[in-house]
Amino acid sequence: MEIGCLGESVYQRFADSQNLKKESLLKLLEDRIQKEGTYLGSGILKVDGFVNHQVDPKLMDEAGKKFAEIFKDLGATKILTAEISGIAPAVATGLYLNIPVVYARKRKPITMPDQVFLTLAPSHTKGRTVELIVSPEYLSNGEKVLIIDDFLASGATILGLVRLAELAGSKVVGVGALIEKHFEGGRAALEAKGFVVKSLACIETLAEDEITFTNGY
Repeated sequence: MEIGCLGESVYQRFADSQNLKKESLLKLLEDRIQKEGTYLGSGILKVDGFVNHQVDPKLMDEAGKKFAEIFKDLGATKILTAEISGIAPAVATGLYLNIPVVYARKRKPITMPDQVFLTLAPSHTKGRTVELIVSPEYLSNGEKVLIIDDFLASGATILGLVRLAELAGSKVVGVGALIEKHFEGGRAALEAKGFVVKSLACIETLAEDEITFTNGY
């Protein structure tokens, strides 16, 4: 009986430590959004100070570690993201999963081959449709693709990345977002297609005077 109690105590301490780690990262990210994020109207949240222009390497490292922990059992062979703000969390995740990262370009450079995988996706922040382009040199048939991006809002960009993976003959095994705007419905659109979707900070409401969160992951 004493051994059983000791086992339960050790398990509980382990569970508590895991919950603390989760809460610490989520709280850190939520606090940064609250303190440094700026609501610009029309559903646009500016987080340029630590994600989209100036990048906090320690925060990205912790995010990558957490994504790697969440998605470690999915057997991903490659990470796919979109330039430019998705690159930092994607690279951090790739480092911990020890797999390559490919980012979709928005303009075709002269170094790309003539034949490429290309799709169009509406950009909320740019206010126009953008191209998403990947070379077949780096995304091929049979890959298991994990998509990591900075934001999940309507899901339009991530669905564009899904299309690129499918054009290549790859399978998307999961989707991770640093920040989710839950009220825009992107998670529901992706989950309706059967994808595993996780986010580290999940915004429930976004207004000039208040940002509220629901549980992440």
